[in-house]
Amino acid sequence: MKKWLISLLAVLLIIGLLTACGPDEANESTEETDTQPEEQETEGRTEEETSMPEKPEKLTVWVNAEEKQEDAVNQIAAKYTEETGIEIEAVPIDMLEQVEKLDVEGPAGNGPDIIFQPHDRIGDLVLRGLIDPIDLGDSKGDFTEAAINAVTNEGETWGYPAVTETYALFYNKSLVAEAPATMEDLMAIAEEQTNAANDEYGFLMEAANFYFTYPFFSGNGAYVFAEENGSYDITDIGLNNEGAVEGGKLIQSWFENGYIPQDLTPDIMNGLFKEGKVATVINGPWMVREYQEALGDDLQAAILPKLDNGENPKSFVGVKAYLLSYYSENKEWANDFMAYVTNSENAMLYYDVAGEMPARVDSIDDPAIADDPIYSAFAEQATYGEPMPGVPAMQQVWDPINNGLSFISKGEPVEAVLDEAVQTIKDNIAASGATQ
Repeated sequence: MKKWLISLLAVLLIIGLLTACGPDEANESTEETDTQPEEQETEGRTEEETSMPEKPEKLTVWVNAEEKQEDAVNQIAAKYTEETGIEIEAVPIDMLEQVEKLDVEGPAGNGPDIIFQPHDRIGDLVLRGLIDPIDLGDSKGDFTEAAINAVTNEGETWGYPAVTETYALFYNKSLVAEAPATMEDLMAIAEEQTNAANDEYGFLMEAANFYFTYPFFSGNGAYVFAEENGSYDITDIGLNNEGAVEGGKLIQSWFENGYIPQDLTPDIMNGLFKEGKVATVINGPWMVREYQEALGDDLQAAILPKLDNGENPKSFVGVKAYLLSYYSENKEWANDFMAYVTNSENAMLYYDVAGEMPARVDSIDDPAIADDPIYSAFAEQATYGEPMPGVPAMQQVWDPINNGLSFISKGEPVEAVLDEAVQTIKDNIAASGATQ
């Protein structure tokens, strides 16, 4: 009897509690529980995004002032905006002008979140304190080893590699049956097909531009700075050694023999090649689409011809990357966009629109590149190349050596010109205070 009474009292207590709670409150509690997952779903944010700070209305990216490159970034940016709601303002500014502009605009609060730069300027940007390091995380293995090395400075990673490039030999199949395998073959074409009076040439290149002429120095044993295990000794400059002099004399012979005119500019060279008046030119993959539009199936490409010593010319290999501005107030989202613009799908979109080779492993292996007879030539040439030194001191090299090449093209003594250029480089480095 006692046990029955206790049970009855317990039931009555539960009923009382439910009644006190009221039907409205009970339904409200149930609805709140049921709708919670639905509210999370409508936000459409991934687990990673939920740990991100609040989305900014806009990110600003300084892109290179080239129409096709700007178009490619804008197409990718439109997709990103659709997916995230964040507007991407892509501002075209020449890469060479971005650094000085950031130095002024950044502290004033008018700078970008992201800039686009060649890797050899990273050291200078780090020294100036204009960029912040980034963490590639698991995506680090998506990029080629050369690309990762290029964006690494002082043991830290400073950008998302976007483009890898070097140069190779373009030739017009209607004028040249097959690619010249050696410099001797190339010089024979220059001799046979050059008629300057008619603006016809067998071989042209920017021969007073050190970026393009470096293979003819390095292939003979010259170097910019002595390098060991990725570290550069900027006190050891090899641009006036025996190999450099030999390379300089080879370049000078092209002008002396009339193969390359003194007043040649990139626009003149490209124009003549597209008109079918030039058999071969040395240039980069950024010209492929433009050349193809003009020459069609007659356009072919090959690695640089072997030097007389049997060596493959060592072209400069460059990497262009997206870098995070030190002054960005939206660093996490800027990092998110850099990862997005360089992912597998968008890397190939950029390649399709801008014609520049991605720095990703899966992109280089993509049949669109690997099986392409022209782009595959650049990929092969890159295996013979070497990265431009990514140290601040490299910025003190370009002007003196380019001035030296200009003197060489005019017939000045090669050895004396290179000695003077190297001394100027050393003086410039000392004046700049660069230690690497």
